Amino acid sequence: MSPAISPLAGKPADPSLLIDPEALITAYFERVPDPTVPDERVVFGTSGHRGSPLRTTFNEAHILAIAQAICDYRKSRRIGGPLFLGWDSHAVSRPAFQSALEVLAGNAVEVLIAEADELTPTPAVSHAILTYNRGRREGPADGIVITPSHNPPEDGGFKYDPPEGGPAESAVTDWIEERANRLLEGGLGSVLRMPFERALRAATTHRHDYAGRYVEDLGRVVAMDVIRGSGLELGVDPLGGASVRYWGRIAERYGLKLSIVNEAVDPTFRFMTVDWDGRIRMDPSSPYAMRRLIGLKDRFDVAVACDTDADRHGVVTKSAGLLPPNHFLAAAVDYLFRHRPGWRADAAVGKTVVTSRIIDRAAARLGRRLYDVPVGFKWFVPGLLEGWLGFAGEESAGASFLRLDGTVWTTDKDGIVPGLLAAEMTGRLGRDPGEAYRALAVELGESVYDRLDAPATSEQKEALAALSPRAIGLTELAGEPITAVLTNAPGNGAPLGGLQVVAPSGWFAARPSGTESIYKIYAESFRGEEHLRRIIAEAQAMVDQALAGGGPGASPGQGVRS
Repeated sequence: MSPAISPLAGKPADPSLLIDPEALITAYFERVPDPTVPDERVVFGTSGHRGSPLRTTFNEAHILAIAQAICDYRKSRRIGGPLFLGWDSHAVSRPAFQSALEVLAGNAVEVLIAEADELTPTPAVSHAILTYNRGRREGPADGIVITPSHNPPEDGGFKYDPPEGGPAESAVTDWIEERANRLLEGGLGSVLRMPFERALRAATTHRHDYAGRYVEDLGRVVAMDVIRGSGLELGVDPLGGASVRYWGRIAERYGLKLSIVNEAVDPTFRFMTVDWDGRIRMDPSSPYAMRRLIGLKDRFDVAVACDTDADRHGVVTKSAGLLPPNHFLAAAVDYLFRHRPGWRADAAVGKTVVTSRIIDRAAARLGRRLYDVPVGFKWFVPGLLEGWLGFAGEESAGASFLRLDGTVWTTDKDGIVPGLLAAEMTGRLGRDPGEAYRALAVELGESVYDRLDAPATSEQKEALAALSPRAIGLTELAGEPITAVLTNAPGNGAPLGGLQVVAPSGWFAARPSGTESIYKIYAESFRGEEHLRRIIAEAQAMVDQALAGGGPGASPGQGVRS
């Protein structure tokens, strides 16, 4: 397998890569999806509906239909409280916000939007929902976040958070998806809306201080006094996203020595360095997209970044540069469960099955139960909400954890608090998270991990999701006996939407992406790089065979992101 790393990877974005925001917004309003074309219908993946106006997969009609479907869902479930509405810095997020507000106001839904039209991070919306709902028996709040997360600038995204404050479970998204597509098929005739300027002035539309309330509460989830007292020099790159105005307020409120290295907000994201595949992508876990902040690592004791909706984190340290997400998550687990006496004694460690098994080993050493679930943060919502999950994390740099007193903070991913936790760890331990991970690996074993992304058609993704243990045809993996072939998660028994093959010293998992037209192979070895490459080669051969009947179009092995 030869990784197809673009020659542009890690370099400043060439002007030829930049989007034309005006053309994108024009396409958003002018292109009309055809609901008889499968790719142009509303499709909720692991993080809501995503697409691009240029592909007629994220257009005004989609948003009008989804917003009306959410209004209908709220009525059917008697969700009578306010709806918290936020959006990020992608070019089509603002137009989609306008479309959504027109429908929400048309349906007389009480909507809370940010003061001064500020961008609103995903965790700030989750925090607002949970704060409003705490102690209420009737009239719960819910929310919408308009974001495609770290996806390229031409994309848009739209996700719904029910009253539990985190990603909606499949039964909810299936209901909304089905209703939205029926509305598209009916020509949007049942959609209630009013002109945007009227919607802004409607008696049901209100302003909310998302930033102030979120920032004020941070001292209840992270030991901000430890950070302040340590005198650490902190660097932050918001990657042009929704957290850009939050970090300055955090520094001021808590007296931190914090420098924001880039405060630019530009829908072309021209300030980014290019990701592994030659595309602009605001991924704080990518060493290519994070090249600039990595280059500044010696200026700061700890440097952190968030993606555009601030639900993913990246941590850069002097000792290790950009920490792979698995390394930071493992170090964070080991630290948190030793320094959170207010948490329940039986609070468990949550992770997805494709996240490093060094976390399994760390949990075992701590005497904590491991809660291993499929990909998707929705699986962690009940545990975080009820306090029996102390921490929840996934290999794509998403995490959240409980407040200091053991109650829920957010039930969606929060990219801001892990960055602050990295500073807390450094201040309290006298070593940064990179050094903390090295010490952990010495005790628990050195892990090497990789992930392969490659294009796949819808048919091929369906074939991969339907794989069964019988499809393996193997008794060994890279020279070791296979001990398990999983199609359901050990933690909650939910389907993986793919499969995982486990041996004593390594494993791989294969699954289709829920948000992009790709499939993913994840692999890990505790025996070194050569053993990992053998695992990946055997995994790739299995996937190639499975996809052979899935139609033309895939070119396995065309992309890798570690």
